[in-house]
Amino acid sequence: MTKPTSPPTPSKRLLSLDVLRGLTIAIMIMVNNNGGPGAWKQMEHSFWNGLTMTDLVFPTFLFVVGVSIVFSVEARLQRGATRAQLAKHTIQRAAVLFLLGIVVNGFPYFHLEHLRIYGVLQRIAICYLIVGLFYLWDRRVWTKIAVLAVTLVGYWVLVRWVPVPGAGVPGRNIPFLDRNQNIVAWTDRHLMPYHLYEDAPLHDARDPEGLLSDIPAVGTALLGLLTGIGLMGDADKRRKALGLVLGAAACLCVGYLWGVWFPINKKMWTSSYVLVSAGWSLAVFALAFWAIELKGWGKKEPGKAATWPWLVFGSNAIVAYMISELLPGALDMIHIPSGGKLVGPLIWARFHIFAHIPDIGWAAFAYSFSYMAICFIAVWVLYRRRIFVKV
Repeated sequence: MTKPTSPPTPSKRLLSLDVLRGLTIAIMIMVNNNGGPGAWKQMEHSFWNGLTMTDLVFPTFLFVVGVSIVFSVEARLQRGATRAQLAKHTIQRAAVLFLLGIVVNGFPYFHLEHLRIYGVLQRIAICYLIVGLFYLWDRRVWTKIAVLAVTLVGYWVLVRWVPVPGAGVPGRNIPFLDRNQNIVAWTDRHLMPYHLYEDAPLHDARDPEGLLSDIPAVGTALLGLLTGIGLMGDADKRRKALGLVLGAAACLCVGYLWGVWFPINKKMWTSSYVLVSAGWSLAVFALAFWAIELKGWGKKEPGKAATWPWLVFGSNAIVAYMISELLPGALDMIHIPSGGKLVGPLIWARFHIFAHIPDIGWAAFAYSFSYMAICFIAVWVLYRRRIFVKV
């Protein structure tokens, strides 16, 4: 393996990165529990092509995973860990994340005949494994850029030009990015029939975290990895902040332009979506980096109240996500009388508490914020006890 000519020197943990991670998890919990019908458009995923705030949450977390890989690897190498040890840890962690994703999908009843195999944690596990091992094997920047280009362009070629069996070539025999007739959905229907997120009828089945769309998702993590490499360099903080801004502008410009020919689509994780979502992630990260690392906001008493909630969430991000996903299933096993039938506590609260808010959009937002606050309390207890669960 060729080593970089001037390996980066590990620096102190970036508070702005921890804040971005925590903020992302908090918003993820809210949009995953958005209060149902009536929620604001930005609190819901786009139906197909297009982009909302909700569509930016998952790729931002995956972007943060890529950034974190650099800081984690360099810090552990400096403490004396070997690359073999780190590779073993990367594989083990990816396996645990994947299994936790299966638990999330099956809890509490685990109906194996329709158990979803794909999922959010599963995608994180796959991207973390590939990008983490790649960085351990080769830390050069140009190789990451080359693989990023291959993943994005290669996925575009795959989706645009590879014929869909039984349907034809996209853009000629069938509409390009048709919801049902595309190579991504076709692959998942034949590989995991009756085990997909949108599973019935089978000819309409698809999964937003399917197999082939893992290819561009790796690109999302690689963009985070490249950002992490840049932040580990010797440039001063102002230059790093400027680099984040320029990176955001470049990704947004190229992504939106590419979107004219390859529409922005979260459910298929299109290449234009990778660039646009990374651009917005970089923009928010740049703002946090400028405010926290340059201006000291959040490191001094006046700003700590604003960053503290996100640090609590970010310190146990996977735990917070697991709680938010498992809690509804656990609570649904409790039955409360409501309108002549038995319902779970969350449904009861929606009808008997939040339904009294006149505006349906605000009612849905109040529900999602309250649910996020409940999850916050759980991780806050861990934070106070200095318990940080590492997968």
